[in-house]
Amino acid sequence: MNATHHWPKHFYLVASGQTPPHHKPTCENMGSKAHNLLRMASMGLPVPPALVVGTHFTRAPEDCMLPLFSVGLPALESATNMVFGDPRQPLIVSVRSGAPVSMPGMMETLLNVGLCDATLPGLLRQTGNPRLVWDAYRRLIATYGEVVAGLPGALFEGELQRTTLGRDERLLDFSELRDLSQRFLTIYQAHAGAPFPQDVRAQLSGAVHAVFASWHLPKATSYREMHGVDDAMGTAVTIQRMVFGNSGCHSGAGVGFTRDPTSGHNAIWVDFLANAQGEDVVAGQRNAHGHEVLAQTAPDAWNELQAIALRLEQEFQDMQDFEFTVEDGALYMLQTRVGQRTPQAAARIALDLLDEGLISRDQALERTHNLQDSDLSTQRVVAQNADQPGTAAATPVAQALSACNGVVTGEIALDAQRVQERTSAGVAVVLVRPDTQTSDIAALDAAVGLLTQRGARTSHAAVVARQMNKVCLVACSALHIDEAQRSVRLGEHMLAEGDVITLDGNDGLVYAGPVATLDVIDESLLARLAALRKAVGRPLNHKPGKHGQHATITAD
Repeated sequence: MNATHHWPKHFYLVASGQTPPHHKPTCENMGSKAHNLLRMASMGLPVPPALVVGTHFTRAPEDCMLPLFSVGLPALESATNMVFGDPRQPLIVSVRSGAPVSMPGMMETLLNVGLCDATLPGLLRQTGNPRLVWDAYRRLIATYGEVVAGLPGALFEGELQRTTLGRDERLLDFSELRDLSQRFLTIYQAHAGAPFPQDVRAQLSGAVHAVFASWHLPKATSYREMHGVDDAMGTAVTIQRMVFGNSGCHSGAGVGFTRDPTSGHNAIWVDFLANAQGEDVVAGQRNAHGHEVLAQTAPDAWNELQAIALRLEQEFQDMQDFEFTVEDGALYMLQTRVGQRTPQAAARIALDLLDEGLISRDQALERTHNLQDSDLSTQRVVAQNADQPGTAAATPVAQALSACNGVVTGEIALDAQRVQERTSAGVAVVLVRPDTQTSDIAALDAAVGLLTQRGARTSHAAVVARQMNKVCLVACSALHIDEAQRSVRLGEHMLAEGDVITLDGNDGLVYAGPVATLDVIDESLLARLAALRKAVGRPLNHKPGKHGQHATITAD
């Protein structure tokens, strides 16, 4: 694209070799997600081209529409060599939010925008993959219906379940997905009172308005109140060329951390779902797999991702939380941001980055100065063979994936109202849900832990739980919830709402009733942190036990 003075203010283009004369891009005016996309693109990483509508327009989204369609969208079309709405070479986009500060899962995202009856043949021509085309279309109809038209997501989810009959939805063939798309169109029209928009510009306009409006969603407002985020900063909207993780057996979507966000250990931490789109992983409604499945699905992409993880840490000088898609074996980076972590991980990562020469001593001090000694001094673990009155035998009743470590005990609560009632009475509760939803943020803040039947360690709600340092177990296949009877089954054990369970986030185990626990001090970590703080007079206060370990057995 040729740079001209007609480039609109508060618009930004992320594309290799494309340099329109936008004013200086910052996190404040284009959002941290888009700003980091720009940095990754400048590093030469594989980033699909994107157009960013700045945070300025949160107050008046309608003001962005004329420059979006007259200048911004043509620039994105030029960068991708595709045309939005073209029947032969259509540009299909995602529409994502992105505030100046990270707010995981609190605002909306729409994928596959630009698909309609007229562009379906063009995407089929581009990909040669009818299953991909119909899978993407049914996803768009459902998401657009929920996010833009305000329809209950259960309308589409229920129809999907009637189609799958218990099968993994990734096993549906193109004819089943085509029929499902047609039923989704019927559902949309019946409940929205109007047909699903076949005008792709109307689609994009509705998506952009909805993403800006999601800044004001109750869950986003609650998150800002909890974390002291200024309401005035607003969100940007990123319109990015779609890459399709649902394009077959050598494709998929994933989320990862450059280091373990629970312990801080220097090992890449990835959740990946083959033949899927990114929302399948982060929305918390699907179970994901570790990096082993990625290595089997696309070994070259896995090797490239490991190299990119190292480069991201060198560029951003901190542990990163990243999202990626693999399309037919090719890797694309869609996001990176400073990753949320537990207090123990925060200390270890800062100290390790200092030892590795990536950050200075002053930076390490700055990153650890708010950590409380009590947060770091002990790690609670289940005490095996501890003879404590009033505690159950330490025999787990279920296993799950751990998204945040530690051990907590509390009454089962199946919804936010129950959490509020019992916590108001001074009772510790564990929120038990079918999947991890960011709309549960207020209940999660009050609960001591979260247990879900479905979900991934890197889903948005799990990320928020980790930020809150709440014990969080996801993908517990032995968990079955009976909402009508207000009860749960954990394997062979039937429990009622109000019964007590214990979550062991260290080993990913669930216990019926309270168990004895052991508080263990990581003497090595404390010694390293004490040495760092010595120069500024902030010693850590603890009483070391024998052999460098201090342990206390308690009954929760």
